Amino acid sequence: MKNNNYTGSTLISLFLHALLIGLLLWGADFTMHKPETGGNTIQAVVVDPAMINQQAKQIREQREAAKRAEQERKKRLEQQTEALEKQRKAEAERVRQLKADKLKAEKEAREAEEQRKLVAEQQKQAAEEKRKAEEAAKVAKAQAAKAEAERKAKQEAAEKAEQVRQQKLAEQRKAEEASRKAEQERQKQIAAKKKAEEEAAKAEAKRKEAEAKRLEAERKAAEAKKKAEAEAKRKAAEAKKLEQQKEAALNDMFAGLEAENEQRGGARGQHIADEVARYGAIYKQMIQQNLLVDQSFKGQECNLTMRLSADGLVLDVTQNGGDGALCRAAKSAVVKVSQFPMPDDPDVVKKLRDIKLAVTPQ
Repeated sequence: MKNNNYTGSTLISLFLHALLIGLLLWGADFTMHKPETGGNTIQAVVVDPAMINQQAKQIREQREAAKRAEQERKKRLEQQTEALEKQRKAEAERVRQLKADKLKAEKEAREAEEQRKLVAEQQKQAAEEKRKAEEAAKVAKAQAAKAEAERKAKQEAAEKAEQVRQQKLAEQRKAEEASRKAEQERQKQIAAKKKAEEEAAKAEAKRKEAEAKRLEAERKAAEAKKKAEAEAKRKAAEAKKLEQQKEAALNDMFAGLEAENEQRGGARGQHIADEVARYGAIYKQMIQQNLLVDQSFKGQECNLTMRLSADGLVLDVTQNGGDGALCRAAKSAVVKVSQFPMPDDPDVVKKLRDIKLAVTPQ
């Protein structure tokens, strides 16, 4: 495109010089006259300085116009290059942000899993505490039953002793002493039973506390899981909205470029071809940078056809011919790249969405 503009400027300059020389020659009289015998005459050719100045001025103005046109073309080219670089940086930032969001979501998932394991461990400990409390309650109940049985047995013995005391006055003092001791023992049994009942009540309270802790842990785990799911949905919605906004902005930009392209005339086709070739070279370089080269690939070639989306994502890649092993490695390299840069020009994008490339190891 650049060479064509330089050639046009050179042709315009040569044409203007030729026109000036033609006008000068047209104003001069080169007709041959035979000498007249009557005397010597001198014919002079008059060149109008105003006309020459006017023609020179026109040439200068045309040169200036060509120069300004060249500057405008360079300026438009620089703007297109800058826009392409901005788009590339924006795409790189978007990919980096998506990767960061993915890592964060994975981290949150791991944390939720750790929280779930912690809750499970707490539930296990609560169940163990509940089991121990129930066992303690059973032991306390058994001890209370034993104490009650002993108390009844001793009470029966006291009653029997009282009967013996009635029967044997001689043994009255001994029986009274035995009765007193039996009463003391009964009081001890009553105290033991009361203590056992208190311990059973404490064990039941511990069981209820462990059950409450288990229920609270389950509630916190459910809240944490619900919060993580809601956050993941919100981030996915934000990412989708951002993608839609970017696509709308690109569509507006492509519509403006299409209107401008219609005014460029025959040079438009050449520009598209140059851009397609330039981006094809970039794609080949990106593929070769990710290509795992083997010694057997030396001197081989692989012909690929890539089908891309409007934003450069790889939709499909097929082999059109060439070395099979090299083509498999080239396909793997395309998958590693996954997304290729795209220009702002929709016509160039249309050509690049179905592009054929010849890959050769460097």
